[in-house]
Amino acid sequence: MDFAPDVQTAGLREEVERFFAERILPAEHIFEEQIAAGDDPWATPPIMEELKAQAREAGLWNLFLPDENGAGLTNLQYAPLCEIMGRSPFLAPEVFNCSAPDTGNMELLSQFGTAEQKERWLAPLLDGRTRSAFSMTEPHVASSDATNIATRIRRDGDEYAIDGIKWFTSGAMSPRCELLIVMGVTDPEADRHRQQSMILVPVDTPGVDVRRSMHVLGYLDGPHGGHAEVVYEDARVPASYILGGEGEGFAIAQARLGPGRIHHAMRAIGVAERALAMMVERVQGRSTFGSPLVDKGVIRQWIADARMEIEQARLLVLKTAWLMDTVGKKGARIEISAIKVVTAELASRVVDHAVQAFGAAGVTQDFILAELTAHARILRIVDGPDEVHRETVARREVAASRDAATTYAVAPR
Repeated sequence: MDFAPDVQTAGLREEVERFFAERILPAEHIFEEQIAAGDDPWATPPIMEELKAQAREAGLWNLFLPDENGAGLTNLQYAPLCEIMGRSPFLAPEVFNCSAPDTGNMELLSQFGTAEQKERWLAPLLDGRTRSAFSMTEPHVASSDATNIATRIRRDGDEYAIDGIKWFTSGAMSPRCELLIVMGVTDPEADRHRQQSMILVPVDTPGVDVRRSMHVLGYLDGPHGGHAEVVYEDARVPASYILGGEGEGFAIAQARLGPGRIHHAMRAIGVAERALAMMVERVQGRSTFGSPLVDKGVIRQWIADARMEIEQARLLVLKTAWLMDTVGKKGARIEISAIKVVTAELASRVVDHAVQAFGAAGVTQDFILAELTAHARILRIVDGPDEVHRETVARREVAASRDAATTYAVAPR
């Protein structure tokens, strides 16, 4: 395993770093001011579109896609670029057209969509002209187990009729959202993992009711499209809108969530780096009880632990990206689960220490740390709660021990 960046990656990292420092970071306060001044909480602030145009002109666009629709980068090449975006998670990802849920939806359309589906929905997403949403999680079942999904997708002649209730359909509140990718049951009598299908549903389909957005620890997440509760009541679409085919929904979901989880992990490291940098700067400029905060032992421990844990997490993410590139998502399944847990907890821990170092200021709107706290906390739930991923890692470890040829770990001395 060689994680040293190649020439292309090193060049792109330098360009993304420069773009971040010169354009994105100074625009954060403008972004917030435009949100506050607007009448529509779901509208995209003008600064976002300005930055998107600049990023596209600079060739820093669709960097996440490994095929001909994107930059053609591997997961290992994309990892350090995605990490930089994580330093400003509410602005940077969309600037480069690399924000969830659109990234995962574009990957699905690219891999499983028909030519007609790609022309209608993938092309405008690649251009950054529209947004999309992924409608899988439901309020009345434990959605960490995708086979629990209750929404029905029923074939009726040349149409499918969708009935069910979803929530945390991220992106659906955006006025630019035109597509919902909905997961539901097409055949309840089939094998447990063949009951589900995915279908493409335009937002303006009769029977689709985008009712409200769920707040995340009090934050609306407005300009990013919120996290909507969506009710489907006999919502009908042409049969040609099925994605991949009946019974393929569970497999397609796994294909989508693998890359999504590693993207979250990459950005979580960026969140931790941002929080650490803010903490280090803050404690050098403030004193208590006769000495600078930076000289306090507990503060130095927080700083040292953060640096060591970030480096450890980054290496695990890079290894996982390398495995995905070399043996595929299935072969990297255990590592994907591991980084999902490790990086989410890392981000929460470092951000929390940064808040503590900032004191009361850390929980106010004057700094980004309060929003990062909410963002880091939800990372421990999205794309499967940490407990589910720990179970995956533990199950593999136990199975490996049973298959081992020796029992040296418990052999008598």
